[in-house]
Amino acid sequence: MDREVLLEIRVQCLEPMIVKGQTRDIVMIPFTGEATGPKFRGTIMGSAVDTQKIPKGGEPLLSARYLIRGQDSEGNDCQVFVENEGSAGSGFHPIIVTDSPLLGSWETMKLSAELEGIPGGVLVRIAEA
Repeated sequence: MDREVLLEIRVQCLEPMIVKGQTRDIVMIPFTGEATGPKFRGTIMGSAVDTQKIPKGGEPLLSARYLIRGQDSEGNDCQVFVENEGSAGSGFHPIIVTDSPLLGSWETMKLSAELEGIPGGVLVRIAEA
């Protein structure tokens, strides 16, 4: 990723839940993790899950939703909600909602994400597109 990374999220995957359907499979992967970046640092809270819709013979569509609680670079407690959707072929396009005035511009930015496999999970890098 050549652009400045806003958030780097180190995701640790838990036991997946799988439904093998007739036309598609569904894989739900709960996860935990930590986020770091120049303006924010925090921990993934609660029931974070990556839902993968995998059509028979097709490309998986991924959709992850999670809340990160932490502090912005001014030391203020805040929350960052991330919804990251897409596929390997079409790319990943997150949206962010936050209660931090310092990070508020993230809500209107066009964002992209890159995913990299790491032991036990994935590293997600979010930057302005």
